[in-house]
Amino acid sequence: MSYENILLKKEDKLAIITINRPESLNALNAKTIQEISTALDELDSDNSCRVVILTGSGEKSFVAGADIKEFSDFGQERAEELAKNGQNSLFNKIENLSKPVIAAVNGFALGGGLELAMACHIRYASENARLGLPEVTLGLIPGYGGTQRLPKLVGKGLANEIIFSAKMIPAQRAKEIGLVNEVYPIEDLLTKTKELANIIAFNSPMAISKAIHAVNLSDTDKGFETEIKYFGELFELADKQEGVAAFMEKRKPNF
Repeated sequence: MSYENILLKKEDKLAIITINRPESLNALNAKTIQEISTALDELDSDNSCRVVILTGSGEKSFVAGADIKEFSDFGQERAEELAKNGQNSLFNKIENLSKPVIAAVNGFALGGGLELAMACHIRYASENARLGLPEVTLGLIPGYGGTQRLPKLVGKGLANEIIFSAKMIPAQRAKEIGLVNEVYPIEDLLTKTKELANIIAFNSPMAISKAIHAVNLSDTDKGFETEIKYFGELFELADKQEGVAAFMEKRKPNF
């Protein structure tokens, strides 16, 4: 399938989705959200793809935010529909995808851009990255899950500070508070992200899929119950048989 606002590239067991709207610093509009969602559906059903990397074109911006021009004249009903549709079609889809999604945050990740990165399972950032949720400067709050995911990543106090102040967080500070996992020079970011993705791609896709779901429930009363259930279920599957056999035979598993 051809796309207008994103680039989709497959490399062995990896897939790279690049948001490609450099003229607007890769801002998210409705078409871009739909294209990313469609690409994720394609990759989720592609057994050859084990890990997805999400990044932005160029070196200035991952995603500078939502495209404000699209909703500047909305009323309450349309605004609620915008947030609900965006969360259901993309942000929640990323979080619950059966395959890991790694954000390679190159430059600005603001508003919807930071919310997009937070929906990913892992975040690597470039040294020039700047992250923030500036919605209150527009008289708004984050609408794509920012008020819910940020406290889980950095704690309620820091989340309040970031949201209330609308200030941008430099990459190194983002790492210190747990908002991103690692920080690299911009020229090394994608290479380092691919290195991690290839390590993950070597492991059992079925086990990783179960782990994603279990981790997503870690702050609910179903977390431990789900972990136990999945732990047992995996004992009946071929990946466990192969993994244990490879360990006993002192060879690499072939998942």
